[in-house]
Amino acid sequence: MSCVCGCCGPLRPRYKRLVDNIFPEDPKDGLSKSDMEKLTFYAVSAPEKLDRIGAYLAERLSRDVVRHRYGYVVIAMEALDQLLMACHSQSIKPFVESFLQMVAKLLESQEPDLQVLGTNSFVKFANIEEDTPSYHRRYDFFVSQFSAMCHSTHENPETRTRIRVAGIKGLQGVVRKTVNDELQAIIWEPQHMDKLIPSMLFNMQDPEEAECRSPGTLSRGITENPAALAESCFRELLGRAAYGNMNNAVRPVLVHLDNHRLWDPNEFAVSCFRIIMYSIQAQHSHHVIQQVLGHLDSHNKNTPRMRAGIVQVLLETVAIAAKGSVGPTVLEVFNTLLKHLRMSVDFELGDSSRRNSSTSLSSSGRVKESEERIVQNAIIQTIGFFGGNLPDYQRAEVMMFIMGKVPVYGAPCHTLDTGTKRIQTMLLSSLIMVTSGFKSKTMAAALPAPFLDPLFSISLMEDSELRQLVLEILHNIIDRHDNRAKLRGIRIIPNVAALKIKREKISKQDVGFMKKHGQQLYRHIYLGCKEEDNGHKNFELLFTTLAVLTIELANEEVVVDLIRLALALQDMALVNEENMPMVIRCSIMALVAAYLNFLSQMIANPPFCQHVSKVIEMRNLEAPHLLPEHIFREKCPSLEKEDSSLYFQTVDLAECLVGPGYNAERLSTPYVPQVTDEDRLTRRKSFVDTISLQVDFTPNSLPDKVFIETLTRILLNVFSRPDTTGLEEQEKEKRRQVMEKFQKAPFEEIAAHCESKANLLHDRLTQIFELTIRPPPSPSGVVSISAGHAQHQSIPVYEMKFPDLCVY
Repeated sequence: MSCVCGCCGPLRPRYKRLVDNIFPEDPKDGLSKSDMEKLTFYAVSAPEKLDRIGAYLAERLSRDVVRHRYGYVVIAMEALDQLLMACHSQSIKPFVESFLQMVAKLLESQEPDLQVLGTNSFVKFANIEEDTPSYHRRYDFFVSQFSAMCHSTHENPETRTRIRVAGIKGLQGVVRKTVNDELQAIIWEPQHMDKLIPSMLFNMQDPEEAECRSPGTLSRGITENPAALAESCFRELLGRAAYGNMNNAVRPVLVHLDNHRLWDPNEFAVSCFRIIMYSIQAQHSHHVIQQVLGHLDSHNKNTPRMRAGIVQVLLETVAIAAKGSVGPTVLEVFNTLLKHLRMSVDFELGDSSRRNSSTSLSSSGRVKESEERIVQNAIIQTIGFFGGNLPDYQRAEVMMFIMGKVPVYGAPCHTLDTGTKRIQTMLLSSLIMVTSGFKSKTMAAALPAPFLDPLFSISLMEDSELRQLVLEILHNIIDRHDNRAKLRGIRIIPNVAALKIKREKISKQDVGFMKKHGQQLYRHIYLGCKEEDNGHKNFELLFTTLAVLTIELANEEVVVDLIRLALALQDMALVNEENMPMVIRCSIMALVAAYLNFLSQMIANPPFCQHVSKVIEMRNLEAPHLLPEHIFREKCPSLEKEDSSLYFQTVDLAECLVGPGYNAERLSTPYVPQVTDEDRLTRRKSFVDTISLQVDFTPNSLPDKVFIETLTRILLNVFSRPDTTGLEEQEKEKRRQVMEKFQKAPFEEIAAHCESKANLLHDRLTQIFELTIRPPPSPSGVVSISAGHAQHQSIPVYEMKFPDLCVY
């Protein structure tokens, strides 16, 4: 009976007869529309037959593929597509399995037309929204097959492009079908992302290949650009990535860039991460930044150009993330960048020291040094750009964080190693970029003591570049109304009002700041002026510093202090106790003239302006080398102290300031810089050197001679300093040896040395205390007799009566 049923059409099942009817005798005639409508109506009316219909269609399609009857294959797939679009009942699940088997059969074939045909059918299926999720369906095969198609190497360029476009479309269909289905979260696992992401990037990085057009017989003549299509799919995938999937999506990008050496040049890498940052949700940005930072850490010993490429990608990443939510990664970014900056300097200096020790300089070594500079500049640019785009409250934290990384030693800069100076320069350069545009409401918040103290310590270093950077940082912070551009260059400004300087009344908080830190500011300006290596730019920045202080923080009291500072600078140049070069002395004179000219117009005091203008006119006639326009341009003759008309007189300025608000009497008190611990830690001559200790005792109150001799010997050992020039050189060499010892000696040796010093000081103090705490004779002369011996009664120290000359 089975043979009879197989031969006789009327005895066959109805669904088979309906399926057979849709196939014409000649495949060129295409699908029979009327018979297809009958099959569709039957499938909708009897959905339980869908699985059998699908299985029978799959059987016929497989037979036609083997026999290379591709016309009937096209008809079968068209019928499957129409049935799939028409039926949406629960019974469609088994039919879908048959459909996917047929698609897989087409994708496995070596015929490009069949692969494209199967891909198009899968894309149509992917666009169908199913009512219920699938618990058992997996797409592992399709991910692998579509990824392989994306890497097609077909010899025909047009065919190769068609296959790649089909593969990208297939991956896009897989993404759309799976990312919204919670039961298909497996698509985000590494084994699938490692195929999806590189396939898209491979087509995105080959724009020349993407320009090829593919007419395609089965694609109905639609032409596609693989690069544009891959980018669209890449954006769609990243846009659907959830919080826990970001790492799996970004890691394959980094691996692909490594495998294809796309960090140098890094145009494609930058483009990829721009796409990533603009495609993902803003709250996930810090995941991407952490991934790039970790990748930079893992490649810290690679070539400089590769590290520079990663840093530049990080720059683009944080530039976009800074506009949104960065989260807890702010300090992590800066910490990692500063660590790599230090490593880059160590690499550079290590290479240069090895080259210097060799007999000849290799061109490859010089190239590597310049490449390390590229890394360092990229890191500084990233630090500055990221910090400059942060909110003010976060920027203040970053400023403190970077300043904490700047090495500040209690020694002159020339005793520091080259690497330390390089690090100082680079970190200060990054601070300039971070503080650019920083607008703090109060100076106390912008310049706290933990930030200000190390910054000023660097300003005492024997390096003009470091001092310039410190002044520029101060300008960025203090100048809250952007007046620096109007004050650029040291000069005699004829009309300050024409500059249209913006200013506000100084707040109470800023008044308190100047009372607390004003003397510290004046001191470092004063000391910075007499550096022998000062250049024209140093004096320009010093003039801008004084001008910005006047605009932003000067009330009546501060104005008087600034005038005292200017007069002290003039006296320093005239007296020349420091034996400064003549060009530095003349430059200080020019600085004082330029600043007092600016200050006199800012406070709008006519007598003051008249006196300043008179001195400037006299200098124009008799001493142009004392004006800023001639600094470092003309030879500076000697300064004549007797010609008082060329200098600003304290008495005349005090008379000009007599009036409400100004305490002109304070001008009669010369400005003297504060004495701090920094003076003993730097190369500068300590003020203790000029102090002579005088102790007077009356004969009646003279202590024990042993005490006098011991105290005198100790004080002489503590405060004595050689005055001769020869001994001064020995002292410098001794300090250099001490610094070198503390930098290179083992910890145990340093600890033992410090312990011996401490023990010596303790013994000396013990000698003094033993001499001073012995019970003195009673002032009342009362003597007690005990055991036949005369004993003086002891009186507590706080009850003793000392002669007036012994009380301080």
